[in-house]
Formats: sequence, C-alpha cells, structure tokens
Amino acid sequence: MGRVRAATRATRRALPFLLRGVVSAAVALVLLIRVLLVAVFTLIGVGWLAIPSTVRAVRRWAGDERRRVTAFTCRPVPAPYDTSPDAPAVRTKVLLGDPATRRDVGWVLIHGLTGLVVGIGALLLPLSAVNAALALVYWRAMPADDPVEAPYAVTSWLGALGLVPIGAGWLVLTLLLVPLLGRWQAWAARGLLRPAKGAQLSERVTELTATRAAALEAHGAELRRIERDLHDGTQNRLVGVIMHLGIAERALRRDPASALPLLLKAQDQAADALGELRDVVRSIYPPILSERGLDGALAALAAGCAIPCTLRADGLRRLPAALEATAYFVVAEALTNTVKHSGAEHAEVMATVRPPAAPGEEETLVIEVRDDGHGGADESGGSGLAGIRRRVAGFDGRTEVTSPPGGPTLVRAVIPCAS
Repeated sequence: MGRVRAATRATRRALPFLLRGVVSAAVALVLLIRVLLVAVFTLIGVGWLAIPSTVRAVRRWAGDERRRVTAFTCRPVPAPYDTSPDAPAVRTKVLLGDPATRRDVGWVLIHGLTGLVVGIGALLLPLSAVNAALALVYWRAMPADDPVEAPYAVTSWLGALGLVPIGAGWLVLTLLLVPLLGRWQAWAARGLLRPAKGAQLSERVTELTATRAAALEAHGAELRRIERDLHDGTQNRLVGVIMHLGIAERALRRDPASALPLLLKAQDQAADALGELRDVVRSIYPPILSERGLDGALAALAAGCAIPCTLRADGLRRLPAALEATAYFVVAEALTNTVKHSGAEHAEVMATVRPPAAPGEEETLVIEVRDDGHGGADESGGSGLAGIRRRVAGFDGRTEVTSPPGGPTLVRAVIPCAS
C-alpha cells in the first residue's frame, strides 16, 4: 500500500511538470525553426546579425527550463554561460564557439521534438483510465448506431464490465510511466543545460579559491577581534591591577591600614579581568557546545534571547567542533541582529541535518533564523550579516538572506557536514 501511495504522489508531481513541458516544447520547436532559418541564412551570408538575438532567445527559454527542472527535482541546475549575448564586446564567433550555446541548441532540438509527444502521452494515460471508468456509466446513453468505443464497441453490460480490467491497466500504466517520463525529461534537460564536466571542474576550482580566501579573511577577522577584546578589556584590567598593587605596596610602607582598600580594589579588577578573559575564551569556542552539543547550545541561545524565540532542531547529532561553533555563532549573530534591528516580536530558529539530495553529494547542516520584524536588512549597514556570510563561506557553504520591506526576515545558512 505504501508503494501505491508513493507512486500516486510521484504521478501527481510529474503530471503537471510534463504538462508544462508541452508548452515549453512548443516554444522550443518554434525556436528550433528559428535556429534552422538563421543557420540557413548565415550560410548564404545574410544571417550573422540575427545570431545574437537568437542566442539570447534560446538562452532565455533554457533558463526557464532550468527553473522548471529545479522546481521538480529540488536540485538547482546552474547556468553554464561565460559570455553574454547582450555584451557589446562579445563577437558572434565567440557566442558560436561557446559550448553552452551548442548544448542549449541541442536541448531545443531534443525537447522540441520529444516534449510534445511525451507530455500529450502522459496526459492521455490518466484520461484513458478515467474514460474507461466513466464508460461504465454513460454507455447506455449512447445511440445504438454510435456506441462507446473504449477501445471496443460497448453494447452490453458484459462488454461494459470488460472495461474494468482495461481501466485498471491504464491506471497502472499511469502510475508507472508518468513518473518515469517526468524523471527522463528532467534528466535529459539537466544533462544538456548544466555546465560541461570541464566547465564544472573549472567553476569548482574558482569556487574553492574564493572559499579559501573567505576562510582566510574570516580567520584574520577573528584574530583581530580576539586581539581587540584582549587589548581593550583584559589588558586594561590587568594594567589597573598592577597599578593598584604598586600603590598598595607603597602604602604598606607608609600606612599599612590604608593599603587594604587598594588591595580589595585590585582584587575586584583581577576578578573582572578573569571574567572578561572567560568571555573571550567562550567567543573562541563556547564550552556549552562540548557539554551539551549543538542542540543544547542552540536551546540556550533561544532561551536567552531578549524576545520570545522557538527552536526546532531535527536530526541533529554531534558534528565536527569547528562546524558546531560556526553554526552556534551564526544563530547567535542572527538573533542579535533580530533583537537590535528588526523590531520583531518573535523569532524562530530551525536547525537540521539533511541527507544527500543525490548519490555523490553530502549531508548538509541547514540553519534558518526567521523573525516577524519590519525587514529591510542591509548587509552593508554593519548588521553582522557580512560576518555570517564570511563564516559560512569558510566552510564551503552558502548564505541566503531574504528580508523584503515589511518583513519577515529569513537568514538561511547551508553548510556541508564534511567541511
């Protein structure tokens, strides 16, 4: 029964995807005709001026297909373009030599020729099952000289009952073939519209280079913050302790009774220095993480928030210490921003470990901090969002900030667990 429910859900998702693919394929077929005409006119020397606009039209429709496939598979399809057809400095030969242009044209060819057939076929399967079921009801209303044809002429109850296994067969084919056709169409589009393997490797190297730079920048910023905290806080306290001890030493030689208040004041300053030093240590790696784990540490942050805050921690387990510390500071900074800048009355924190979306990928830690404030968060305004982005980028993760005017604000960090 569970397999039937799963197949039904998959069919309900795939059928709208394939029906939208009919419209997409119709446009792709028109674009294919345009590409062929431009190619013919280019061969006779008069079609060069139409190439940039044709490439632009193909890329725009390929972009819509990427969004359609992404919505269906929940896996983004990156755009592979290195050149823009709108750029005045880009020559037509460069556009034609771009591998992404050839892959887009290949998708237009395949999708334009197969999308209509696949989409209409996927629609006819459930319609055939519905027709077989309804024929059991309306066959008697049809004239004797024009009986129901589903797929044979139904002129009696015996013939009508024969439609039951036929309708069941159409239903089984619908549950089996519609999801399969949806996956095939998405696979074909993804294979053609994503960057080629060489381009993906180059893009990955560029991304890792940027990630390494972000990690070094975040590390340098963290060292500067620790140095500033020690210099402005703990060091000044210790200097005060040394000064009061020196004054107390001279007071002991002249008037021992007057030295006691100075010693007590030096003791208070030493206690303050010790407290500030502990705060600096906690800012490097909060002890609560080693004591209670990430879920317990986030629960403490939510409980200590100045506004009501709820926590949803699903599937959390012990992760690498550096990763847990980053997640902790992301939530802490985001909640601080919420309290200081958003004017929110309620905040919500969600933390979960999501399994790999596909074979070869890795688990990800997803952190979301949402509030019901007035929105309009600006990373350039010193709100701490830039620091969150640097921390997450240092672990090859990504940060998304959604904060339209009027709210709500959502800060979302996705970090690979293998980082």
